Amino acid sequence: MQPHIPVLVDEVIASLALHDDAMIVDGTFGAGGYSEAVLSTSKARIIALDRDPSVQPHVERLQQLYGARFAFHAGCFSQMPQLLAHILPVHGIMLDIGVSSMQLDTPDRGFSFRFDAPLDMRMEQQGRSAADIVNTTSEEELASLLWHYGEERASRKIARAIIAQRALEPISTTRHLRDLIHRIIPPRGAAIDPATRTFQALRIVVNDELGELTHGLEAAEQILAPQGRIAVVTFHSLEDRIVKHFLRDAEHREEHGTRHRPAPISEQQAPIFHSVTRKPIVATDDACRHNPRARSAKLRVAERTSAPARTIKQGRTNYA
Repeated sequence: MQPHIPVLVDEVIASLALHDDAMIVDGTFGAGGYSEAVLSTSKARIIALDRDPSVQPHVERLQQLYGARFAFHAGCFSQMPQLLAHILPVHGIMLDIGVSSMQLDTPDRGFSFRFDAPLDMRMEQQGRSAADIVNTTSEEELASLLWHYGEERASRKIARAIIAQRALEPISTTRHLRDLIHRIIPPRGAAIDPATRTFQALRIVVNDELGELTHGLEAAEQILAPQGRIAVVTFHSLEDRIVKHFLRDAEHREEHGTRHRPAPISEQQAPIFHSVTRKPIVATDDACRHNPRARSAKLRVAERTSAPARTIKQGRTNYA
């Protein structure tokens, strides 16, 4: 297994503008690469979160190395206001969105079709698995989720083939699903594997990744101190679009009246975030050579203003 290499780690650390008394939240701890970078290059403290129980050995290692400067809570980063109520506000938040290298490189987790393994993909190792979705979802809904979350153009063909195959036997392994997709869309040389988009879509749905990201951004708005910063690394367009639109909406706020009652200037609201990076930061060619995962990474950074946080509405706001 390759060692975990955090993507854009130097850029993330620089963007947080750390100071000695800073309390930083690592909302997607994983193997601890970002947390360790903060702890080893500054005197800041870290509160780390992760919903995957397999991170515990990495937690214990940093606790031994850094003592009281490092603490960990099991849970989702969307739960930051509840999990971190005792230490609010915080001065920085780091989020590395999506599946981690550690999860992809562990064969029995079922995240990758590089290995033959149970079709699982659950970050929390509980709840509905990818196999459950593949074997119980209707053809129409299956095609829809492959299109929306995997941007898969052959979504209907793949859904139809899954329905036909599961009528003969359940689709229970990564290789079984990969081979089925390859029969519909044969691999071509060095091009992206045809199974990639389907596996992405299933993983996103299993873990509600886009909903978690949306709620996590709303949570960050609640807990960041004025001048505190959020640094978000994303790996595909669906994630990046949510982050971009959330920060845009938080920066350019105004009450839109109706044609019968236009909103007065006095009702325009102060921005909640100011973007530190107008365009996303991407990895250098050298970084991509050392870490292929960095090729698709984008880092967006924003700074919290002193404006009051918005009330989180029931249901999900669509930032896509």
